[in-house]
Amino acid sequence: MFSSQQKLKMPRKMVVIFGASNVLWMVFAVSQAFKMEIFPEHRVIAQIGDVISLTCSTTGCEPPSFSWRTQIDSPLNGKVRNEGNSSTLTMDPVSFNNEHAYVCTATCGSKKLEKGIQVEIYSFPKDPEIHLSGPLELGKPVTVTCMVPDVYPFDRLEVNLMKDNELLKNKEFLEPMERKSLETKSLAATFIPTNEDIGKALVCQAKLNIDEFDFEPKERETTKKLQVYISPKNTVISASPSTKLQEGGSVTMTCSSEGLPAPQIFWSKKLDNGNVQLLSGNATLTLIAMRIEDSGIYVCEGVNQVGKDGKEVELIVQAFPRDPEIEMSGLLVSGNPVTVSCEVPNVYPSDRLEIELFKGESIIESKTFLEDMDKKSLETKSLDMTFIPTTEDTGKVLVCLAQLHIGEMEFEPKQRQSTQMLHVNVAPRDTTILVSPSSILEEGSSVNMTCSSNGLPAPKILWSRQLNNGDLQPLSENSTLALTSTKMDDSGIYVCEGINQAGISRKEVELIIQVAPKDIQLIAFPSESVKEGDTVIISCTCGNVPKTWIILKKKAETGDTVLKSRDGAYTIHKVQLEDAGVYECESKNEVGLQLRSLTLDVKGRENNKDYFSPELLVLYCASSLIIPAIGMIIYFARRANMKGSYSLVEAQKSKV
Repeated sequence: MFSSQQKLKMPRKMVVIFGASNVLWMVFAVSQAFKMEIFPEHRVIAQIGDVISLTCSTTGCEPPSFSWRTQIDSPLNGKVRNEGNSSTLTMDPVSFNNEHAYVCTATCGSKKLEKGIQVEIYSFPKDPEIHLSGPLELGKPVTVTCMVPDVYPFDRLEVNLMKDNELLKNKEFLEPMERKSLETKSLAATFIPTNEDIGKALVCQAKLNIDEFDFEPKERETTKKLQVYISPKNTVISASPSTKLQEGGSVTMTCSSEGLPAPQIFWSKKLDNGNVQLLSGNATLTLIAMRIEDSGIYVCEGVNQVGKDGKEVELIVQAFPRDPEIEMSGLLVSGNPVTVSCEVPNVYPSDRLEIELFKGESIIESKTFLEDMDKKSLETKSLDMTFIPTTEDTGKVLVCLAQLHIGEMEFEPKQRQSTQMLHVNVAPRDTTILVSPSSILEEGSSVNMTCSSNGLPAPKILWSRQLNNGDLQPLSENSTLALTSTKMDDSGIYVCEGINQAGISRKEVELIIQVAPKDIQLIAFPSESVKEGDTVIISCTCGNVPKTWIILKKKAETGDTVLKSRDGAYTIHKVQLEDAGVYECESKNEVGLQLRSLTLDVKGRENNKDYFSPELLVLYCASSLIIPAIGMIIYFARRANMKGSYSLVEAQKSKV
C-alpha cells in the first residue's frame, strides 16, 4: 500500500519518465538521416502490353509524402499507390505514352528528395513469318519473304535470311522513325531452287538491339523446310493392239509421266461440245466392246502440285453403224417452208458415201461426198432440203437412203435407210363467236357464247376472261360458255382461243350487264330542320352503278326548280325561310330510275322565349348525334366511289 504522500509523488515520476522517453525517441530519429531509394534504378525497358511497377521508398521520416511526375510534365499514364514509407507507380498495360523519364519526389517536413528513372519501351511480340511467292519448282525463280510483325523501335532491328547456314540476305533498318508506331518490316530474297535444295530449310532470324550496354539483343527465329517440286514432263502413251479398230473390238492404253513428286495419271475424253469427260485415275485404260461413240480424242495427263503434262491419242472405230436420221426444222404447217435434214452419223470413209432423199416414189434431192479427207476420222454427213408442205402431202412418206460404196471391205451393211410419215398441220383460223341473245343484257338475264375455229388437227377451244391487269383468267374448255342470272360484275371482255400444235387464233367479245339505279340516299346536313341563317348541304348518293345521272330538284306548285349541284351535292349558305320545302333526287340510267325526297324545315330566329320550345330542345339534342353520323355516311360513301358524294360550295340556285 502506498501512503498518501507517495501517491502525490507518483504522477510526477511518470511525467519525468514519459518526457525522457520522448527525448530519447527524438534523439534516435535525428540519428537516422532522411534517405530515398527507387527501384528499378536509373532505367527500365518494358514491352508494349506488359505491366511494370516503379517503387520509391524512404527511410528516416515518418510518414513522408510522395509525388510522381515526368520530366516534361506529361500525364503519368499509370496508377499511384502510397503505402507507409513507399510509393508505387504501376503502368498496366505499357504503351507508347509511358516512354518518359519519371521523377519521384519525397517530402519530409522541410526536406525534399527526388530520384528519376528512364522508362524505355519496345515491341517484339511474334516470331518472324516466312512467305513464298509460290511453290518451289525446280529451275524456276521464287521469292522468299521474311516478315517481322509489330516491331518497335524498328531502327534497331536486324534481319538475316538463310538457307541452312548459307546467308541469302541481311538487312538493318536504320532509316529514321517519323513517329512512334508499330511497324511490320520484311526482307525478301529471290533464288532458283536446285536438286541440292531438297531437304534444306529456310531460316529467318530477327534481332532487336534494344540496349547495347545493359541488355542482350532480343532474338526470334523461324524455320521452314524446303519442298522442291519438279513439274510433270515426258508424258507418253502406248496403245495395244492399235488406235484404229473395228466396231466391237478392244484396246488397252498405258500412260507414264516423270516428275517430283511422282505425277498422278488421269485419263479423259474430249466431247463434241468441247467439254472433257474424266474416265480414270489409273495409268492403264482398257476399253472393250468398242462402239462408234467410243471414237474420239483421248487425253492422258500427269499431274502434281506444280503442274501437269498431257498427251493425246485418237481412236477411230471404223463402221457404218446406224441408219440415217431424218429431222425437220419445225412442225409441218401448210404453206410454211420447212427444212428436212437427212443425217448419216459417224461414217468412215466418208468420201465413198451417197445420200438420196425421196418423197413418195419421187427423188427430190441427192448428194455425194467426194471431197478429200484431211485425216482418217469418223464424220457425220448430211443432206438438207427446203420445201413448202401442202395438205396433199399428208400421208406421204419421206425416205432417206444412204449407201457406202466400200467395195472390197467385208463387213455389212453397205446400205441403210430411214422413213418418216408426213403429217401436215393447219394453224387455227376463222375463229368466230356467236352471242345469244345479245352482248348487252339487263342484270339477271342469261347468255350463251359459242366459239368455233378451223384448223388441222381440230383446234381446242379455251374460254378466258380478261382481267383489269391484262391477264387472262381461264373459264372453260367447252365451245359454249353459258352465264345464268348475270350480275353487273359479269361485265367485261371474254376471249375465245382456238389452239393446236401449229398455232393460236383469238377472238374477243365485250359483255355489258346493265343495272337500274338502286340504293339511293338523300340527306340534309346537319339536319332536315335548321334555323334561318344556317348553312345546309343537301346530298344525294347512289349505289355503285355505272352511267348513272343524278338530278336534284326543289318541288313547288308553280314548277320544279333544278338545282345546280356537283356530283349530287347542293349547298345553301345562310338559309332563308323561303328555302324550306320538299327536295327531290332523281337517279336514272338507260335501264330505269329511282326517286327520293325530303322536307327541309327552316325556323325563323325570334327573341320570344316561348319560341324555344321543349320539342326544339329535343331536336337540337338529336341533331348533335345525327350530324356526325351523317358526316361519316358521306365520308364512307365517297371512299366507296359512290356517285353524288361531293359538296359544292358557293353553289347557286337556278330555275327551269
